[in-house]
Amino acid sequence: MSRSPHRQSAEPREDARPVPGLPLVVLATLAVLVTAADTYVVVLALPDILAGVGVGIDELQRATPIIGGFLLGYTATLPLLGRLADLRGRVPVLAGCLLLFALGSLLTATADGLGLAVAGRGLQGVGAGGLVPATLALVADRWPPERRAVPLGVVGAVQEAGAVLGPLAGAAVLAVADWRAVFWLNLLLGLALTAGVVVTGGRRPDPVGLALLALAGAAGGLQLAEPAALAEDVTLGLAWVPLLDGVPATTPLVLVAVLAGVALGARSLAAPDGAVLPLRGVPRLVREVDVVGSLLAVVALGALVWSFAAADPATEVVAHGPVLLPVAAAAAVAFWLHERRTPDPVLPLGALRPAGAWGALLVNLLVGVALVAALVDVPLFARATTTPGDQLGAALVLLRLLVAVPVGAVAGGWLCRRVASRLVAAAGMALAALALWAMTGWGETSLDSWTSTVVLLAAGLGFGLAIAPVNAVLLAVTGPEVHGSASALAVVARTVGMLVGLSLLTAVALRRFTAEVEAIGSPLTVCPDTPADCPAYDAAANAAVLTQLHTVFAGAAVAAGLAAVAALVLLRERPVRA
Repeated sequence: MSRSPHRQSAEPREDARPVPGLPLVVLATLAVLVTAADTYVVVLALPDILAGVGVGIDELQRATPIIGGFLLGYTATLPLLGRLADLRGRVPVLAGCLLLFALGSLLTATADGLGLAVAGRGLQGVGAGGLVPATLALVADRWPPERRAVPLGVVGAVQEAGAVLGPLAGAAVLAVADWRAVFWLNLLLGLALTAGVVVTGGRRPDPVGLALLALAGAAGGLQLAEPAALAEDVTLGLAWVPLLDGVPATTPLVLVAVLAGVALGARSLAAPDGAVLPLRGVPRLVREVDVVGSLLAVVALGALVWSFAAADPATEVVAHGPVLLPVAAAAAVAFWLHERRTPDPVLPLGALRPAGAWGALLVNLLVGVALVAALVDVPLFARATTTPGDQLGAALVLLRLLVAVPVGAVAGGWLCRRVASRLVAAAGMALAALALWAMTGWGETSLDSWTSTVVLLAAGLGFGLAIAPVNAVLLAVTGPEVHGSASALAVVARTVGMLVGLSLLTAVALRRFTAEVEAIGSPLTVCPDTPADCPAYDAAANAAVLTQLHTVFAGAAVAAGLAAVAALVLLRERPVRA
């Protein structure tokens, strides 16, 4: 039996957590938008990034660490970041995550090799992942359960809008600059948002500490970027020349960055109130944060995420399955046993006992399975039928679905004020299931018809409708002292659902495709007289491709239908008495 202090009190009490101001919530939501858009910008710029770090077009399989590194950072540290948001407040976590995102952007922008790019993307993932649960917790802090559905819907809408704005912003930047400009822009936005969050969050600024941080960051950034206009100047270029021969880390810029960092650390230890780096509180934080549980969670989630993110669906469902999956399972069991016994768990398991809490996680998992199928296979269907070889055309087809998701998210929040949340979520996922099932009947010319637009809009609207009610129920049935942790778990569930769904559905569909192709035979058997020109074989092969995609849509429809049933049965709001 857990001795966790997070057990709910039988008597009502006033929550002592300060109510955040609206400007802080707005800035946090904008931060979610920036990081969500960055995910899709990178997908667009990936070929250029690989070329820029020395990976050729014939080695695209080496792109896995860049994508997987972001997912690993995004998912594996979420329980820890959610717990930190509960222990130390939302503002420090938001500011820290934005700084990590900015640092990751700096490393990626200056990367001249794959290793530095992967490290930068990993840090960006950690920063981006922590913003979502902290922002959801902010919303829960500001609005009571009966009024928070609409703002939760707005946050969800903004997050999904990143899928629409990201490619557009990326295309605009790449049209006038190279891929590194994307990350320099991320750096500036990250720093600006950090400053805004700190100011609107009510923290007393430390001018000396901020100046030292800016000096260290500027010196380190210049050392990494090494702009030619400065580094090649006869006088200014001396800042990049090592003071000791053969020791690159002794350039004046590196020394300035190190000295400024040391001074910042000393300043933080001497003046803890309002310090930029609250170093004095680190020992107590380490005792409170459950280091063992955090490490076990990172290992379990990291092994699980990497096993699916690094897999090649054409040949395997999971990568390194005999190693990674047992490691993930063992770490998960050890984590569960540890969390039951520790007095300060990183995840308060007792808070997840209400059906609405674990039901919300289950619904999010199933939503992730269904959503990823639409995001990946709708463009594939377009390229296989109406827009062969046209990446932009395929993206515009997907845009018909994506534009409806933010609309559905806001509408879902509005409806939750008038209808039970479980009914809104169930209706949304039922609509998405029907739309996905309709896609199983698409043919080679279906995307040319207006009916396909209706189906895509319905799918996007359905996915959007479920966002606010699921989060609203989760936050209503858990106490304010665990809202950060609960929100982090919701993000983990959806991300894991997307990874598992992509691998499983793609693997099943490829098996179906292989069976169809084997049944066709070769052009010699279909057209023995004209094997080089065999329309019958081409038509059969195209039909096999459509069968593969239809299989994915069918699996996604089943997942969405199960999500609708789970939402209807499990998402019952019984607010805890804080």
